[in-house]
Order: sequence, then C-alpha cells, then structure tokens
Amino acid sequence: MEQKWVVFSLADNTYGIDVQSVRSIERMQPVTRVPNAPAHVKGVINLRGVVTPVIDLRLRLGYEELEATDETRILIASLNQGDAGFIVDRANEVVESDDVRIEPIPESSQDMLAAHLTAIAKGEDKLFSLLDANALFEDQHAE
Repeated sequence: MEQKWVVFSLADNTYGIDVQSVRSIERMQPVTRVPNAPAHVKGVINLRGVVTPVIDLRLRLGYEELEATDETRILIASLNQGDAGFIVDRANEVVESDDVRIEPIPESSQDMLAAHLTAIAKGEDKLFSLLDANALFEDQHAE
C-alpha cells in the first residue's frame, strides 16, 4: 500500500504528516488566544464556520518562536478529537512512499521530539522525520 506525506519545514528541519490526516493547508491568519493555554497553543481560528484549535509546532517541538512570514502555513489535520491546526514555517510538497525508504527511529533519540516521531523517511535527496499528529495534540498539556 502506497503512503503519502505532506512534508513541511520547521527551522532547518523537515517533517512529514500522513496526507490522509491533512484536510487542508491554509495561509496564516489571525488566531484568537485562549486564556491559560500552554504557550504552544496559539489559540483558535474560525475556519469555514468551525472553531479550530491551533498549535505552533515550533514551540511544541522545542524550537524558538518565529514571526509568521508569507510562507508560514497552518496544516489543518483531522485528528481523533476533531480538527486541529499546526503552524509550520513552510509546507514543501507531498512525498510518496515510492520515493523514500522508511526506517525506525534511532534508539539514541530519547528527547521530547522522539515521543512524537513514528519513523524516519530517507530518499535520494530527501530526509524527513514522520510525526504522529494525534500525539502532538493529545499530550499537549503534559509538559
């Protein structure tokens, strides 16, 4: 069975999320803050009549916060608890499993990020970490 991932950038790193969970890729838009939310939970947006929580993946994964640019995007993902948005620096492409080899996460990766990774994808000119979108959202308060 062929798999596909939406590949995106955060800082100097590249990640992928299963394309089947990505509903849309939106331009950055104003986000309404939610009181007492963790710093990485930017707030909510009204997306076509649906209030959608938005998480800054830079902060969620331990990177430095960055001002939005023209390339900043919100990946809207369909998760176990409903839709959520993930702010990324740039959405790059869709990669098919034919173009990469999937390898397990190295055992030495025991940091905060490893809990959200499912595998590493390696291609001729590609290397990206596969993220579990549900894990990024589900344990958002466990920090």
